[in-house]
Amino acid sequence: MRTKAADLGFPPDFLWGASTSAYQVEGAAKEDGRGPSIWDTFCTLKDRVDHGDTGDVACDHYHRYRDDVRLMADLGVRAYRFSLAWPRLLPRGKGAVNEKGLAFYDRLIDSLLERGIEPWACLYHWDLPQALHDLGGWTSRDTAGWFADYAALCARRYGDRVKHWGTINEPSVHSIFGYAFGWGAPSIADRSMHARAIHTLNLAHGGAVDALRALVPGASIGCIHSHQPCRPERDDPACVEAAALFDELWNRAFPDPQILGAYPPRLAEAIEPYVQPGDLARICRPIDWFGVNHYAPMYAAPNPDMVWGCGFGAPPDDMPRSDVGWPLEPAAMRENLLTIHRRYRLPIVVTENGYGSKSEAGLADTPRVDYLRANIASMADALHDGADVRGYFVWSLLDNFEWGGGYGSRFGIVHVDFATQVRTPKVSARWYADFIRRG
Repeated sequence: MRTKAADLGFPPDFLWGASTSAYQVEGAAKEDGRGPSIWDTFCTLKDRVDHGDTGDVACDHYHRYRDDVRLMADLGVRAYRFSLAWPRLLPRGKGAVNEKGLAFYDRLIDSLLERGIEPWACLYHWDLPQALHDLGGWTSRDTAGWFADYAALCARRYGDRVKHWGTINEPSVHSIFGYAFGWGAPSIADRSMHARAIHTLNLAHGGAVDALRALVPGASIGCIHSHQPCRPERDDPACVEAAALFDELWNRAFPDPQILGAYPPRLAEAIEPYVQPGDLARICRPIDWFGVNHYAPMYAAPNPDMVWGCGFGAPPDDMPRSDVGWPLEPAAMRENLLTIHRRYRLPIVVTENGYGSKSEAGLADTPRVDYLRANIASMADALHDGADVRGYFVWSLLDNFEWGGGYGSRFGIVHVDFATQVRTPKVSARWYADFIRRG
């Protein structure tokens, strides 16, 4: 039996889209004046990315964007959430502008609009220009000012056509993996540097909101957060406290100051030395929506080897998992959306949701279809129970470069043969297209 969006209670104007990010799909890493990013550097480090993969070519979206926009149109996707590559537009992060980089996004945006697809642009998806990292990166307050200048450049260039803007994608994941765990770029594990990076990223968000608001009439602005239910691995006091701290690090370190005007209590003391008078007012700027990237509940446990004394725990042994090891619990989508709704009282857009696999059998990705169907139904339950959810973007349009997992993890609804760059819609793409059309 087929499920229609209308059967699940979604309103007619509910937005159905697809997401990607610049470093994961564009490629052309050394073409047309693009400068290096911290992820270009990270990929050169030994044994940091599976199989030694890099984003140098990725999905070659830089050259094949027209084909990818045509794919989206064929699938009936109504919005495309992509990121702008800071080092493509400003190769050194500030100063001289790269006109060829700016022109690429002109072409992409115009191609989307020609096919009736709404562009949703995210200013930052983890690819800090290496030149700015060399000046202190996210541990330097100066970077927040440079980010505001970059936001103003993007607003002036694209604001006549792009009205939906995200400031930063998953600042918690970027900062935890990059500055606390050392698992991602720039490969640092230092508690004080992580605390400084949290605060600078929040200042950058606030400055970008002000720039976009001033320069884009009718702009709709949000920040995009990885926000998941966070549970203790075991029901004992140490695990419960570890989960409470990890919840603040992962879920609340950014939306709390951005929307509620204060850091959560367990983090406030660590971040306070870097807070100057007026900073929280600069961070807490009016926004229009809460972007949430939802995948699975998390489990936390004490870990003395981690700089905060806590880290990931193990899910229950009897919990089903995806092929990449993430828990499968569709009801967590409803739980998560209602938690966000009750705490932040903003319209919500699910900006990422998807299923990762390492062993797909050709194009018959039925586990992904099952995951998407169940999570969308859970999202409908949240909507029915009062959560103000306005849209859903599947992750991802394409199989792509999955950060530390390289090309071994596939999240796309469209298969990419990375040797030939041939795109082939999977069963999940056809299911999603049918779902949108029938809804």
